[in-house]
Amino acid sequence: MIYLITGETFPVMAFLGVIVAFALTCTLTSGLNQFLPRDMGRAFAHDGKLSAGKPRGAGIIFIASFTVAALIFGQMSLEIFIYLVLVFIEMITGYMDDAADEPWGEYKKGILDFLVAAVVALNFIHFNSTKVSLATIGVHFEIPKVLFFILTIILVWAAINVTNCSDGVDGLSGTLTIITLVTIYVIDQLKKADMDFAYIILLFVVCILGYLWYNAAPSKLMMGDAGSRAMGIFISIAVLKTGSPFLFLLVAAVLIVDGGLGLVKVSLLRFLKIHIFKNTTMPLHDHVRKNEKFKWSNTQTVFRFAIIQIVISIATIYLILI
Repeated sequence: MIYLITGETFPVMAFLGVIVAFALTCTLTSGLNQFLPRDMGRAFAHDGKLSAGKPRGAGIIFIASFTVAALIFGQMSLEIFIYLVLVFIEMITGYMDDAADEPWGEYKKGILDFLVAAVVALNFIHFNSTKVSLATIGVHFEIPKVLFFILTIILVWAAINVTNCSDGVDGLSGTLTIITLVTIYVIDQLKKADMDFAYIILLFVVCILGYLWYNAAPSKLMMGDAGSRAMGIFISIAVLKTGSPFLFLLVAAVLIVDGGLGLVKVSLLRFLKIHIFKNTTMPLHDHVRKNEKFKWSNTQTVFRFAIIQIVISIATIYLILI
């Protein structure tokens, strides 16, 4: 970020960074979406065929815009720079999958996610303490580095994949990610956590907003894995930087339930031959749209899922305040 001679951050430049990040995302999305690969329609998703022909992989645009804005206006440390590289890597691998004639296999993506998650864990442990807090009840304790390393890999891997699985309704995963990140930003302010990274969160949020300008129903394009996977890893990093990683269970509760239940269902069936949620379509956002008991429209699904997460986030912030 641009500084005064005194070393103080110039507030006007911080303000300008947010505006530039949003404007850059909107401008590039409008001008470059024609060069994106086209969606073939998702055969197993509810109303998936309606997506056929739309540009996909737009995550490469808003994540690239975020990266540029963060490098110009954010205060760069080696730790934060490595995080930006890892977010960019997730975006690139996601875009390669979006652009591929044949979708990448689950194991290939899973291994890549594991490797990236391991680097996130190592980077965090190198620059930060492994002392964590249960912010909602004020308990603090130290986690051994080896255990912290393992738990962080699980956190990052889970965040990437639940966010990816939640991307199936125009505006849903982007909206939920914004609510999650804004909640984390507020918590950072309350806990006086890493303010340099907190500003990076704001830049990420406004870049998603720039994308949502074109993705709001009826959408003109889709983020694809390039966007959802990058959003997932960024959420995991942001919650790690709060010093209270277990907050992920609350600040991303709807993402976890929506995308995570499907992962659990498939994993149990594939590896243990246990069939759960037999009468529930997964991801959950497909169930509430398809099931006769609900029949929610796309707009209702986005708004109601968002409302649920906002309520949980407000309650979480209250618990931290008292």
